[in-house]
Amino acid sequence: MAENLTVTAERVDDIPVLLAQAERMGLSELIDKHFVPHGNWQGTSVGTTACVWLAHILSEGDHRLNQVENWVAHRLETLSITTGQSVRSLEWSDDRLGIVLNVLSDDERWSQFEADLSQRLMRVYSLQPGLVRLDSTTASVSYVQPDGKSLPKSES
Repeated sequence: MAENLTVTAERVDDIPVLLAQAERMGLSELIDKHFVPHGNWQGTSVGTTACVWLAHILSEGDHRLNQVENWVAHRLETLSITTGQSVRSLEWSDDRLGIVLNVLSDDERWSQFEADLSQRLMRVYSLQPGLVRLDSTTASVSYVQPDGKSLPKSES
């Protein structure tokens, strides 16, 4: 007897790449460490909510809060797999995102978060160069007078 097969089609676009980069940076983990919402917060963590929201902003080029819930609703399977969590579109409502913005607006916590994030992302090397070479490439510059007339070009 043949089984019924359910097929779900979603646009994946660049979402897995964006969320994988956020994961590689430890962004969700650091947000959850530094920004704790009020005690009634349920569902996906603030860090996961912020990372999916950031993926929406970067993927769609749209920062409006009221667009995220519908975007998530059309990508539930993709987001569940890439985040490793059960995803409901309601968790990205504009009200909930407003709470995330409010939580992230704490300047003192933000400074600590940035310091931890920078430690994960930056590498500092103690180089002891014996010789430094500088290539001074020429550039063409046009000067414009206040009346709008151009002066002759010069090489610098």
